[in-house]
Amino acid sequence: MRKYLVHYSQAHDSFRLPELNSIAELHGFGQSMKVTLPDDLPDGGRNSSTPDDSKPSAPRPFVIVELELEAQARILAERCILVKAIYELWAHAPSYALLHELNQAPEARALWEPFKSIPFRMHVTAIHHAFPEGRVREVIQSFAYMDYERISLDKPGVVLFVCEEYELRIGMRNKSEGDGEFMQVYFGRLVTEGTARQLITKFDVKKRAYYGNTSMEAEMSLLMANQAQASPGKLIYDPFAGTGSMLYTCAFFGAMVFGSDIDGRQMRGKDASSLGIIRSAAQYGVADRILDCATFDITFNPWRRGGIFDAIVTDPPYGVRAGAKRIGSSVVGKPLSDVPRIVDGGIAAHTKPTYIPPMRPYEMSDLTMDLIEFARYMLKPGGRLVFFLPTVTEDYSELDVPECDGMKMVGNSIQDFGKWARRLITIEKTTTDNTAAKAPEFEDRAWRKREERAQLEPTDSNIHSDGKEEHVPAHRHFREKYFQGFRKEDSDVS
Repeated sequence: MRKYLVHYSQAHDSFRLPELNSIAELHGFGQSMKVTLPDDLPDGGRNSSTPDDSKPSAPRPFVIVELELEAQARILAERCILVKAIYELWAHAPSYALLHELNQAPEARALWEPFKSIPFRMHVTAIHHAFPEGRVREVIQSFAYMDYERISLDKPGVVLFVCEEYELRIGMRNKSEGDGEFMQVYFGRLVTEGTARQLITKFDVKKRAYYGNTSMEAEMSLLMANQAQASPGKLIYDPFAGTGSMLYTCAFFGAMVFGSDIDGRQMRGKDASSLGIIRSAAQYGVADRILDCATFDITFNPWRRGGIFDAIVTDPPYGVRAGAKRIGSSVVGKPLSDVPRIVDGGIAAHTKPTYIPPMRPYEMSDLTMDLIEFARYMLKPGGRLVFFLPTVTEDYSELDVPECDGMKMVGNSIQDFGKWARRLITIEKTTTDNTAAKAPEFEDRAWRKREERAQLEPTDSNIHSDGKEEHVPAHRHFREKYFQGFRKEDSDVS
């Protein structure tokens, strides 16, 4: 096993490890890969003499992984969206004296001596710091004992990497202030730069042939595809497809995809001559991997059996731009009529291309529970459900993500917007017996709760009919809370 330094972009730090582990597992080395965070190194912590609350604490941009093969590092760099580069790590320490001592040890020499005869370039850099003039040369000369003599700035055969990592400092200061007071210095060889980040530009929504105001941004849709482990031979489904953002990225990585939505207009677009989603899929060269798109509500879905999909990847509508809907009467307790509605010309309304079924609001906490139970039934063993869950930042609790027998959460990453956030939840189906996973009944929990609460005192609104206290997730009635500005006095609608 050799150590590699993964250098990340300074964004979405809580998404890093779930993505890294997903891709490693997809390619069969998730069990053997060992991950170490810089803060967990014996000598790699932040300055302990500085109180935690006196300086801003920024996520550190490195992760150390132990891999059996260099090819595995290249796989991670080619697929992980957040990776900037990966280096073979030869030595790291909190000081240059210790770094050079470790680098001259037999174990390290065995790593760097095979490259002595190859033309090289040394890249010296720092995180949260600017080197003063002249010190870069000093750093390079301090490695003279390695006897690397063939310098090539234009076409090096090997790029050596030295990086000093400093704590983030905010405020007016000289750019070289605190020079040498780094937390850790890393030394090694560039294996490969991250190439997957180029896909963010490729899938830029603004450059897309067809998109809408709810289209998922490129970086997030790519991260979702990675956590779903999209790859050739897999079948992936988006039950809230909208304009198809997740379909394109999953298909790009080789999966066959299927999408559905309660409102077919989102998938079709205004151009009646061609399906909007297919136009964008053709732009990305993946139109032949879009199996189909269909208009239906998952609470009235046509699936006759479960265990079909390798992954379900979706962004349920939670109300910031479009509220979630389900088929049903807007009148509480009124069932839908079985008699077709006849319109002009004696035509049944539901047979017209422009038909929109009667719909009513789909409360977010009910949708979340239904989606997880639906995924348990529809996924193959080992399949994954990947979806965004909105939440009120200060009210969020780990209990907000519903537990479900046969399903295990393997990822929970946060994209913070201040008062509210959305969490990318990844849940894996652990049961291998699909007969134990029954088709969900999509119980109308919202109406049942409303009837229960009507018989309770106002102070008992979080008590079940069986007398047990009910946990109220932060995403319940999220749409109302959002438009009320998350004011406590106005948002108690649970």
